[in-house]
Amino acid sequence: MAKPGIDFPGVGVGLAILRDGKLLLCRRLKAPEAGHWNIVGGKVDHLEPAETAARREAEEETGLSIGAIEFVTTSEQIIDADRQHWISLLYKTSDFHGEPWLTEPDKLSALEWFDLDALPEPLSAFTRALLPHLR
Repeated sequence: MAKPGIDFPGVGVGLAILRDGKLLLCRRLKAPEAGHWNIVGGKVDHLEPAETAARREAEEETGLSIGAIEFVTTSEQIIDADRQHWISLLYKTSDFHGEPWLTEPDKLSALEWFDLDALPEPLSAFTRALLPHLR
C-alpha cells in the first residue's frame, strides 16, 4: 500500500498552541525529522477536513481539549534526509482547556512550553515555516 509523504506528497496539518507568549512543542521520535522540536500535528485522513484533523491530532498528542483554531498559512516541505514530501495547512490557537501531557510516548519524547524568543534546536521545518506568523 502506498504511503502519504513517502510514495506521493502527503497532506498534513500543524497546530501552534500558544499560552502567555509561549509555544507548546513536542520532540519527535520518528521521521520526518526525528529528534526535532515540532508543533503538534500529523496526517489528514481521507475525507477528513483539515481543521478537524488539526484539532484531532493536537488532542491525541497533548490530551488538551482544543477550542477555536485559526488558519495561518500553508507550507510545503521536501525533507531530503527522510525522503518525505508534505504539504501542510498550519493553524494556531490559544483556545484550549487542560494541561498538556505526553500521551503518545511511542511517537514523542517530550512536550514542553517555550518562549517564542527562546525556542529549542533543532526546530522542524514545519515549525520554522509557522514562526513568522506567530510574532
